[in-house]
Amino acid sequence: MKVKDPVCGMEIEDSGAKATAEHEGQTYYFCAEACHEKFTKDPEKYLAPPEDTPVKFEVAAPAPASPGSGGKRLNLPVTGMTCASCASSVEKGLSDMKGVGTATVNFAAEQATVEYDPSTASLDDFIVTIKDLGYDVSVTKTELPISGMTCASCSSSVEKALTALDGVVSASVNFATGRATVEYFASTVGPRDFKHAVKGAGYAVVLVEEGEDIVERESRERQEAYNRLKTKLISGVILTVPIFLLTFWSKLGLDSIVQIPRQVNYLLQFLLQTPVQFWIGWQFYTGAIGALKHKTSNMNTLIAIGTSAAYAYSVTATFFPAIFAVKGYEAHVYFDTAAAIIVLIILGRLLEARAKGHTSEAIKKLMGLQAKTARIMKDGAEIDVPIDEVEPGDIVVVRPGEKIPVDGEIIEGYSSVDEAMVTGESMPVEKQVGDTVIGSTINKTGSFKFKASNVGKDTMLAQIISMVQAAQGSKPPIARLADLISSYFVPAVLVLAALTFAVWYFFGPAPAFTYAILNMIAVLIIACPCALGLATPTSIMVGTGKGAENGILIRGGESLETAHKINTIIFDKTGTLTSGKPSVTDIVASNGAEERDVLFYASSSEKGSEHPLGEAILQQATQTGVEPADPTAFDAIPGRGIAAQVDGKEVLLGNAALMQERNVALDDLAAKSDVMADDGKTPMFVALNGKAIGIIAVA
Repeated sequence: MKVKDPVCGMEIEDSGAKATAEHEGQTYYFCAEACHEKFTKDPEKYLAPPEDTPVKFEVAAPAPASPGSGGKRLNLPVTGMTCASCASSVEKGLSDMKGVGTATVNFAAEQATVEYDPSTASLDDFIVTIKDLGYDVSVTKTELPISGMTCASCSSSVEKALTALDGVVSASVNFATGRATVEYFASTVGPRDFKHAVKGAGYAVVLVEEGEDIVERESRERQEAYNRLKTKLISGVILTVPIFLLTFWSKLGLDSIVQIPRQVNYLLQFLLQTPVQFWIGWQFYTGAIGALKHKTSNMNTLIAIGTSAAYAYSVTATFFPAIFAVKGYEAHVYFDTAAAIIVLIILGRLLEARAKGHTSEAIKKLMGLQAKTARIMKDGAEIDVPIDEVEPGDIVVVRPGEKIPVDGEIIEGYSSVDEAMVTGESMPVEKQVGDTVIGSTINKTGSFKFKASNVGKDTMLAQIISMVQAAQGSKPPIARLADLISSYFVPAVLVLAALTFAVWYFFGPAPAFTYAILNMIAVLIIACPCALGLATPTSIMVGTGKGAENGILIRGGESLETAHKINTIIFDKTGTLTSGKPSVTDIVASNGAEERDVLFYASSSEKGSEHPLGEAILQQATQTGVEPADPTAFDAIPGRGIAAQVDGKEVLLGNAALMQERNVALDDLAAKSDVMADDGKTPMFVALNGKAIGIIAVA
């Protein structure tokens, strides 16, 4: 039904309106945001219905799904629509798709509701159609810490559970980081649904309390899991060693010391192995049962079946040996095999847990660069507040030697700031009013005030941390291949084990059942794709982590995978290739002065300075045996240099701009300075009582 916009008079479809208003039981529609703004500014004018506008109309309810649609409904948040005709265009495009029963687009809510047959149309098809029409779909992205995953196929199970939810665009689970990255439509699905889906798959989402740091929580839980595995490993070794001694009692010659009857020996092994099987190895059972509930399998399935088969066979041989008795053969037990397998796999998981813990240290170190508190101006006084309480627009005070807490712009004062953390440049950058400062960089010399602009997750360091985390969780092609193999691997191994049992049982030598059981167990136990599933994500974590520690940001796993093809590296600035500490390279004397004079007056002026250039000059004086004097006056000139009184003489040390301001003639020193600057050095002129006496160059 078409109605007329009471503001602009344009005829529009009521279902495609972006803004609505109610007045005396009537609904008014506005075709664009601009109209709605006019209405809100002058409601009296627009609430009274124009003469040619129908006064009563209703929003039509969505048509029911067609019989062939299957009744599945999906809400898509559509962005980029600017008027009712945009909504109509999207609606028509979706309605014309094969398998779509009905499609309605609400311009006001910026949402498309589609009822469709999932066997014919899919979410990806809708997104492609909307983008082809010139609009976009708003997708929310979140990360979920997952606990309980023990192998690559576990991550595949979680991934499938999340992807199966309506409204989830994509889900990627990284086994090494223990995190799931989910892209979804917030209007259709949310965190609560993700938790239920993950729980239903037999795992859990790590819950983070309000105000708690997620990385710290994950680190604590990882350490607790590591400690549990360590306890189980030690207990397992203590129990398994005696089992092996009992297994090889006669071969080790121990029967000459103590005679142990065969069945008593088996009974002792049973008593030692049972806690290994059902306490130390219980996690394999819970993992296998969780997978079975969802009609899938994982590495826990293989381990649980294999060790249980060995244990059950051995228990039967211990208490009912006659079952396996055949001519010339006595049943043996394999408690040692089951125990060794469980303990070795626990050891492997302990090493995995340790590797995961180490690879997360890079993120911790980056977070350690953040300031913990900030000094802000409030009601005319300076107060210290936690960094989380700083708001955009706050005036922040920074003193010499302190970390700059957040990003912002200087409004008062000047200083030099060490920005090596971000830029790699070893030389501090001079800052004055109007310049921007970056959170977590270090203020070197002066004090200043700045207005906070980016705080919390918007600061540059927070974005760097986020980028590193995203890179660690990314999946290059080789990792996706590993996940694919893992998803088919376990079922294939189970089938192969069953075939092995059948072949040995029907065609093997006597005792056929024993050989069939043992060979089936061998197939189940030896097959473990954990190395494949763990190696790739762990290598990405280590690579990106080590890179971050050394100031190198790697944006994704694909970069690491193709890094072996690099044969040339191009650097765009020399600052990243230096030792990081400036030193004096040249001293040029002029107007009758000697090099020692130039160094003496320069070092005396800089005595007590915290500026890296000043420290380089003082170090050069110490190395050459020049003893600097104490200056009687000192004045730092922002962006220029310094002025000082040494032995009653006025000394200037700085750049050409300072010399020009003080009317100091440079003569031939200017040309020499240009040559040094072209070589990447920082030349500083030295003037004594208004007369240039030389240059000191630092690089």
